[in-house]
Amino acid sequence: MVPAPTPARSAEPALPPPTAFFPAVPESAPATVPVSRVSSPDERTGAGTGSADQQDRRSVFPLAAQGYTRGHAGAAHRHADTLEDSRREEWNAQAPAGYGDDVRTAVHHGNDHAYDHGHDPAYDEPQEVDHAVFGEPVVAPAPSKRSRRFRLVVGLGLAIALFVGASLVVVQILSPVLGIGKVTDYPGPGEGSVTVTVQPGSGPAAVANSLEKQGVVADANTFLKAFAATGGSLHPGDYTFKKEMPSSDAAQVLAGTSGEKVIYLALNAGLRVSESLDEIAKAASVDRKDLDALNAKPSEFGLPAQAKNLEGYLAPGEYRLPVGSSAKDILTKLVNTTLDELKKAGVTDPAKQYQVLTVASIVQAEGGRADYGNVAGAIYNRLKPNPETNGLIQSDATVTYGIGKKSYHISEAEKADQGNAYNTYQHAGLPPGPIGSPGATAIQAAAKPTPNDYLYWVTVNLDTGETKFSKTYAEHLGYAQQYEQWCQANAGKCK
Repeated sequence: MVPAPTPARSAEPALPPPTAFFPAVPESAPATVPVSRVSSPDERTGAGTGSADQQDRRSVFPLAAQGYTRGHAGAAHRHADTLEDSRREEWNAQAPAGYGDDVRTAVHHGNDHAYDHGHDPAYDEPQEVDHAVFGEPVVAPAPSKRSRRFRLVVGLGLAIALFVGASLVVVQILSPVLGIGKVTDYPGPGEGSVTVTVQPGSGPAAVANSLEKQGVVADANTFLKAFAATGGSLHPGDYTFKKEMPSSDAAQVLAGTSGEKVIYLALNAGLRVSESLDEIAKAASVDRKDLDALNAKPSEFGLPAQAKNLEGYLAPGEYRLPVGSSAKDILTKLVNTTLDELKKAGVTDPAKQYQVLTVASIVQAEGGRADYGNVAGAIYNRLKPNPETNGLIQSDATVTYGIGKKSYHISEAEKADQGNAYNTYQHAGLPPGPIGSPGATAIQAAAKPTPNDYLYWVTVNLDTGETKFSKTYAEHLGYAQQYEQWCQANAGKCK
């Protein structure tokens, strides 16, 4: 397609020939070059055709392109005006009168030509080549490959930083729950010394938790696995460990397979002091005479003046003591264990402790496996004024203690013996002191008895420990008959 012809310019007035005073001035380019539209490549090469309507649509300047061109061309237009003013001033200074008007007419002919094409000279100004295409949409230049690559790298970096940060937060929150990073065992061999007491009835899990809290082992579960691997069993007593031991070493100490030499001592609840001293002398290989001498000096162990010996204070249980422990060391350990139980029960006054220990020893001897709380409550009821017992405890166990024997049966003559200071059938109130070593359960019952109205009790089955309580003597006789029948049916068990 052949481009549309550009309208011809009107003839410009001829300039006078140059003279010595008026040198030739080259013709100035017009201020603007009006363009109706820019032809496509096909049109410039003569290829391709289009309808008149298509040509008209391409000839119309898009509003956006016009607005952009007008705003951008202002600076160029002002520059052209300045140049033209400068030339006119130069010509006026040299030209004779009347000549300047013709020159000015010639210079401005280009602007007049622009008006002939219907363009507004204020906006139709010279443009750079890349802004001269008005018939096509103006598209912003695409970013360079380097710019796109930079933005991609920055975006990936931010995404990775956010992911790593979120992961650290999640790990920080879940670590305590999942045990992440927790030390499960110490390399050993450990240092220092820690004594841990295993109470009667304690299970391996409770002991494992105690060892972890005291810093002996790193993890309770790891220790439990190690203890199970030893094949040993758990026994009450005192055990000596090191701080930060390997679980396998600590398990061997608790199972008694560590090879460490200790004194193993086991005392049953209800033993009298003479029986306890026999067991100590045998287990620790100490002289029984040394034990007897210490037993006769209870004040050396901080006991009250009422105490004439260590009766009731040698706490039952299993103990593992260092080899070479002296007689006093062993007795001190047992006495302190009993005092700790009394304090745990809320009894701190030494005189009160002696009284509670005496009641607890009767409860231990009379109750067997009975309800210790109700037995203790009935004993305290008997000590109060009442028409049934007149302050007499009437305990067979106290009578047999006083005469130096152990039996469930006493004769009527033994009950009537007023010479026996421990005969609670004849002497009101508590006996002179404890009649044996009570366990922790009996001590708790004596310190905090179960409130009741009972005055009598009798164990009717020695195998099960079933005990019957009553408020009157008549009711008590009926239960006592049940006990006699059980003894007849179980010969040799009621000695």
